[in-house]
Amino acid sequence: MGRRSERLSKQGMLASDLAGEADVIQVVSRAFDVLRCFEGHEARLGNLEISSRCGLPRSTVSRLTHTLTRMGQLVYLPRDQKYRIGPSAVAMSTSMMRGLQLRNLIKMRLQDVADQLPGTVGFVLPDRYQMVYLEFARAANALGLYEATGSRVSMTSTAAGFAYTAALDPDVGDALIAEMEREVPESVGPTKSRIEANRRHLREHGYVVGCGTWSPHINGLAVPIWSPQYQTFVVATIGLLSAMFDEKRLHKEVAPQMLQLGAAIGGLLEGAEGDIFANRLERKPLPVPNYKNKIIKTEDTNELEAGTRRPRPARSVRARDGRR
Repeated sequence: MGRRSERLSKQGMLASDLAGEADVIQVVSRAFDVLRCFEGHEARLGNLEISSRCGLPRSTVSRLTHTLTRMGQLVYLPRDQKYRIGPSAVAMSTSMMRGLQLRNLIKMRLQDVADQLPGTVGFVLPDRYQMVYLEFARAANALGLYEATGSRVSMTSTAAGFAYTAALDPDVGDALIAEMEREVPESVGPTKSRIEANRRHLREHGYVVGCGTWSPHINGLAVPIWSPQYQTFVVATIGLLSAMFDEKRLHKEVAPQMLQLGAAIGGLLEGAEGDIFANRLERKPLPVPNYKNKIIKTEDTNELEAGTRRPRPARSVRARDGRR
């Protein structure tokens, strides 16, 4: 097969995969549309009423309600020929509320630090080659870095990314960085000496800094925290104007507060009930370096947050570090 034919074949396979994924997303989206029909309405609904409220064809609604009934999300009432919310949906909503309570507690801790420092404080998670803000907080007079929930920042040029990769077992971290260089060649990753310096500083002090690496106007500091729920490291991070906080001030004034924040969030994650994140998938723990700050810990068995994808055979470093 020639190069052009091989390339076209790969493109065709990719298009097929994307189409299949789009179909799955559509089905899941429609299923949630059906469940949302029961919010604030009568406790019992028939297919015709559901079809009218969510705008889906009655035949589609019939298939969805049948499947949701088999899953325990709905219960069919033969006498009325209607459905009501099932026990699985009630349990899921309860679990999601507990997860929301945990996030609110984390946000309060972030705000405590933001009220003391004029920057943006975030609780971020790894996702492929980026770090995603799950929660953030800033003071009213905060200057510089402005991020919001769901915002993404580079793993290769931010303090949060530096802290995450430094916290991983060296073999896993090196493999992840090498994979990023292959998959995202335009991203400029840290040098080997910088990676080793980050690991050494994390072992000795419990945090990592990134001065002017993401923006010449922003200096950052980040603390990695082991998460039993995610089976990987999450990160507490802060970004401040470099004109106000040089590296010396980061170490002297910012680091103590961020280490306390990391310890507080770590305590919340460890103390959280096991079903806060509803999807009960067992993961193999990562090899974790032994840090002196006692903030980063591992557990033998843990659970993954609801909403993540189903486990697949490990084919890359992403499966080894607990992410999908």
